[in-house]
Amino acid sequence: PFIAHEMNRCIACYRCVRYYKDYAGGTDLGVYGAHDNVYFGRVEDGVLESEFSGNLTEVCPTGVFTDKTHSERYNRKWDMQFAPSICHGCSSGCNISPGERYGELRRIENRFNGSVNQYFLCDRGRFGYGYVNRTDRPRQPRLADGTKLSLDAALDKAADLLRGRTIVGIGSPRASLESNYGLRELVGAEYFYSGMEAGELARVRLALTVLNNSPLPVPTLRDIEDHDAVFVLGEDLTQTAARVALAVRQATKGKAEAMAEAMKVQPWLDAAVKNIGQHALYPLFIASLAETKLDDVAEECVHAAPADLARIGFAVAHAIDPSAPAVAGLDDEAKALAQRIADALVAAKRPLVVAGTSLADPALIEAAANIAKALKLREKNGSLSLVVPEANSIGLAMLGGESVDAALDAVISGKADAIVVLENDLYARLPAAKVDAALAAAKVVIVADHSKTPTVDRAHLVLPAASFAEGDGTLVSQEGRAQRFFQVFDPQYLDSSILVHEGWRWMHALRATLLNKPVDWTQLDHVTSACAEAAPQLAGIVNAAPSAAFRIKGMKLAREPLRYSGRTAMRANISVHEPRTPQDKDTAFAFSMEGYSGSAEPRQQVPFAWSPGWNSPQAWNKFQDEVGGHLRAGDPGVRLIESQGDRLNWFNAIPGAFNPARGTWTAVPFFHLFGSEESSSRAAPVQQRIPAAYVALAKSEADRLGVNEGALLSLTVAGVALRLPLRINEELGAGLVALPKGLAGIPPAIFGASIEGLQEAAQ
Repeated sequence: PFIAHEMNRCIACYRCVRYYKDYAGGTDLGVYGAHDNVYFGRVEDGVLESEFSGNLTEVCPTGVFTDKTHSERYNRKWDMQFAPSICHGCSSGCNISPGERYGELRRIENRFNGSVNQYFLCDRGRFGYGYVNRTDRPRQPRLADGTKLSLDAALDKAADLLRGRTIVGIGSPRASLESNYGLRELVGAEYFYSGMEAGELARVRLALTVLNNSPLPVPTLRDIEDHDAVFVLGEDLTQTAARVALAVRQATKGKAEAMAEAMKVQPWLDAAVKNIGQHALYPLFIASLAETKLDDVAEECVHAAPADLARIGFAVAHAIDPSAPAVAGLDDEAKALAQRIADALVAAKRPLVVAGTSLADPALIEAAANIAKALKLREKNGSLSLVVPEANSIGLAMLGGESVDAALDAVISGKADAIVVLENDLYARLPAAKVDAALAAAKVVIVADHSKTPTVDRAHLVLPAASFAEGDGTLVSQEGRAQRFFQVFDPQYLDSSILVHEGWRWMHALRATLLNKPVDWTQLDHVTSACAEAAPQLAGIVNAAPSAAFRIKGMKLAREPLRYSGRTAMRANISVHEPRTPQDKDTAFAFSMEGYSGSAEPRQQVPFAWSPGWNSPQAWNKFQDEVGGHLRAGDPGVRLIESQGDRLNWFNAIPGAFNPARGTWTAVPFFHLFGSEESSSRAAPVQQRIPAAYVALAKSEADRLGVNEGALLSLTVAGVALRLPLRINEELGAGLVALPKGLAGIPPAIFGASIEGLQEAAQ
């Protein structure tokens, strides 16, 4: 569904094979020859299995591999309008250039950032944009009965509904800092809730505390590639933060380059480096629930329940430095493993520890923090990277706000009687029964969102918020890097009935209407600076990108290439009188080909890479200090978390061993790059790759129940009855039941809960 293949154009340059097999570690694309024919592709028809296959469309110089999602609504590259943007697919914070034509996104290209994603994206980020183009998106304000309102009528109606009520504001980790801050200003800081489920919020806050006080620095994505021993604790990186997984894969391959360097062979001499290396890899240890896509480059993998993984982590910390708390009752096998991992980390020059929030167990993050502290005591200049769930989870934790559970409790208990939800689907966060109760108890429910969600369907008034393509804002990635994303196009230019605005514009206009005050925030910079003052740690976000006053040689920056065609004809079907192009007062960019688009003057925010004679992504060479280096003006974004020295105490709360009684089970999450993230799952091409919901059990558990692969099982978790087909997973621990997070039919906030009534379903 993602990539079209046309061998007719092939010049046998081998770039695809070298990228796909050697760099990304894919196994199902190769080069095959018979007589004087040479063929690059799969042995048999099918989907490319690698999570990074989309990069073939940019690696291939001739167009053998092309972006199928773009081909369906094809237009030339120079006929699109671009803007520098940030991927909203996960917390890695990759830089992207979305391209638009006729008011819809046509494709996403990689935007080079030497500190973050460099040249490559994952397929969720590249192909998951389809939700922006969906026809069922809210594009006009409307009431529950379907009546569409004008802009002023919607604001007046909202103000009438909210007047004199106590309002709970529920923010969102997939909305920009500015929008969340706008909501906070509307409802007041004590009634602003972060929109994360209580357990998740606690883990993200713990991760933020650890990163702020960690003795080891937080690595950028590019830094991850320069470590010579990696310990991944509890994350299935390829599914939760795919770009990090690709960086970890490169880190293991550094061994061959180091061996080559000792023999004075340059790292770009690929064949020689491989020859010297003979598949030698730096040690990578993975502690996870079950097999992951990185196992092929790992030295050792251990699969166990989350509590046992955390115990191994604590044991590693104790093995590195005896002053770390010891783990009681650890068996010899686990002790020996912990010792091997500790030895490898201590033997390395730059060890890296990666953990995260995904397994719903804070002990994993605490164990990683202990390992970091122990490494620092052994004077190792390593790094600590913690993966969080969503694009702005860290930013929202910095801004503050309690959990969405607390918000709904406030409404159910009668402390508040109105809810304003910003870009959040409550049904994807909490059990439906609780959300239903809160929405029924609330006299007023106002939802601002860019997608049609179950929460939108329950709203008394829906305000159409902008997606990343129609608005500007700031996100904070998992490394604490604040990055600005910019509006790609103005939807009203081609269709004046569309009333989509950024979340912060709606929130601020609503506040102004309620208080009968004029609108203060007329442009993005006003909100960003107000938000930066609101939370001390966010002070740096103002510097994440140039202000709206930025000019090069007195010109704004062009969003469209010089050869953009058909501008005067695009609206001819509506009226032959051509209006002025939209004016962008928020940013330093122009909705036009007029403006600066060259590479001679250094600039960080590059909407698209083009320079005379360079029409492919190779044009990025003109913007870099050296090929594959950094942008000449410095890489975009500003880091808000810098290591302050060791301010952590040992975490002593070591969990007990996971020892389930026979016939009891605990729910654990399996993640899917396609399906576990809410917005990209609404894109049609991604939907073709989403697996059907299932329940996974160990072989021993399946045998005990007397069921085979594919059998229909019934189970109850957190009061919800499910009927799902069985997948047998050889690596899963006994007593664990794995459910795919975020897939249709799987309730949210169940992980760590016990499972009742697991049996073969009555047919």
